[in-house]
Amino acid sequence: MSQNSAVGTGQRMLAAWDRLRRVPGGRILFGMLVGRLVPYSGTIRPRVEELSPGYARITMSDRRRVRNHLSSIHAIAQANLGELTSGMALATGLQGTARGIVVRLETEYLKKARGTLTAECSCDVPVVTEPTPFAVTAAVTDTDGDVVSRTTGHWLLDTGRS
Repeated sequence: MSQNSAVGTGQRMLAAWDRLRRVPGGRILFGMLVGRLVPYSGTIRPRVEELSPGYARITMSDRRRVRNHLSSIHAIAQANLGELTSGMALATGLQGTARGIVVRLETEYLKKARGTLTAECSCDVPVVTEPTPFAVTAAVTDTDGDVVSRTTGHWLLDTGRS
């Protein structure tokens, strides 16, 4: 297979999502798979609700392991959810063997977070022909639909050929 026709991580992720989302328990299984592939992100037990090129919507349940001493969801758990969501939206939109790595992460906290949180990210992914900086933002909302935080991942995209 030539480099130009190689399938990247995001495309493999989409293929697995398309297979699993249709079967009972498949979304939970896909979230567990993501957690095994990205161990730190697995600590929040993400549940992928929707995934398509340049788009991701992921939920995280409110449970004791993600709470802080103020009985709200910990700041880093929210940042983790935002970074995972932005990364999955970005990765699924990348073509060929292109890939990205976070070089900076910013999270703005707007409200105490309680209950199930939903992170959503939509982005127009550029065609990558050389190292390219690219910022992607995921908004995290609570069950009332209020934005509790926004996480911006500053990614360095590359062709994946090095």
